[in-house]
Amino acid sequence: MGTHLITGAGSGIGAAVTERLAGRGEELWLLARDAGRAKELAERFPGVRTVVGDLADPDRLSWALGHQTLPDRLDSLLHIAGVVDLGEVGELTPKAWTHQLAANLVAPAELTRLLLPQLRLAQGHVIFVNSGAGLRANAQWAAYAASKHGLKALADALRWEESGNGLRVTTVYPGRTATPMQVKVHQQEGKEYDADRWMEPGTVATTILTALDLPRDAEITDLQIRPRG
Repeated sequence: MGTHLITGAGSGIGAAVTERLAGRGEELWLLARDAGRAKELAERFPGVRTVVGDLADPDRLSWALGHQTLPDRLDSLLHIAGVVDLGEVGELTPKAWTHQLAANLVAPAELTRLLLPQLRLAQGHVIFVNSGAGLRANAQWAAYAASKHGLKALADALRWEESGNGLRVTTVYPGRTATPMQVKVHQQEGKEYDADRWMEPGTVATTILTALDLPRDAEITDLQIRPRG
């Protein structure tokens, strides 16, 4: 069984991945934004360990993690958390840009940097759950798409830099998925939400575990998945 650290375990795709890995008896460490959230996660997923660190404030992640117990080695680091705020370029404020870039790009970069020693020791796997917006940008999606385009660049550079250390790096690009984030997106778009139109979080979790479980003689670098129809 492996040791895995997961962000975004509280809902949607992150919760689905956590449930699957917990069901297999893996050792799980879940990143929570505060102590209250950490308690909720520990109660929801018995047997997990929690680490407190706010992805919205990446400058403080080093300090926060430096005052907590961390795993000695990591077989995978799964970046699943994310935030979204839609708006046209002519309306988006610096705060909206900074918030999404911090949580969706800078924080994953910093968390990866801080945990690279544990990942190198295990010749582990870093998985970035990106978005279709990481490959193309539509109207009102500029800030979110910019953060996700940056996340793709981070993954691509990390793959080249760490291949000699035995690390694998995978980016998963899900299309629209029936999650609380998708509910928020529909509200911002002014559209009626119908969960049956979109993929289930468990479907995306299956693709993530496929990449994670691939034999060591290969790696899945990029994987797109979208709703059928």
